[in-house]
Amino acid sequence: MAKIIAITNQKGGVGKTTTSVNLSACVASEGHRVLVVDADPQGNTTSGLGVRVKNTTPTVYEVMAGEVELSKALIKTQVETLFVLPADIRLAGAEIELASVEGREHVLAEALEPARSEFDYIFIDCPPSLGLITLNALCAADGVLIPIQCEYYALEGVSALMGTIQKVQKINRRLTIEGVVLTMLDARTNLGIQVAQEVRKVFKGKVYNTVVPRNVRLGEAPSHGLPIHLYDPRSLGAQSYQSLAKEFLAR
Repeated sequence: MAKIIAITNQKGGVGKTTTSVNLSACVASEGHRVLVVDADPQGNTTSGLGVRVKNTTPTVYEVMAGEVELSKALIKTQVETLFVLPADIRLAGAEIELASVEGREHVLAEALEPARSEFDYIFIDCPPSLGLITLNALCAADGVLIPIQCEYYALEGVSALMGTIQKVQKINRRLTIEGVVLTMLDARTNLGIQVAQEVRKVFKGKVYNTVVPRNVRLGEAPSHGLPIHLYDPRSLGAQSYQSLAKEFLAR
């Protein structure tokens, strides 16, 4: 039975998609069957895993709309046991269309139900907002993984996210905070180290020991459609996400 993890932070540019792509790929490379659901209309997780979506490609939008079976929309990636449910700009219309649907917050959970027996882990890359798509991801998930960048204003907006999680927990009693991952650390600055200390104070034992540094190779990998451990396995970014995957699995 798959564990479903929503990777979310309403703040953009915190390494959410980078974490979705690379953590899922590294967990898969440890021998687990993994599905990544791209729930962001920008489709960056999809392209970051080397998948090009055409007008005829079934996406998460068609699956949520009930037009396509989930199994028909899954695409195999270059990592042996990693599959992706792709997304593109079509998903942006789902926010409006879902508004009038009864039980609208459970549409994604119901769509993913057949995959629970097929995979060990399902990661959902959420959009950088607290709209209906993110609500669907939280209602489908067993845990929430929150990437927080080691920069000024890092904790800005996190209280709103925590408020949303607490509200969703009344609907989805399984939902817990899986962990917090610190990203984009520049170890040369005192600020990054101070922010990391502050986040650890706020979230206590929920923060992973592995911290993802700022790394040029991490920025380059998506343009090649490869997770970092395939693009440059010796890079600091690859080592960090492999370490994070091991820590995630150990927990």
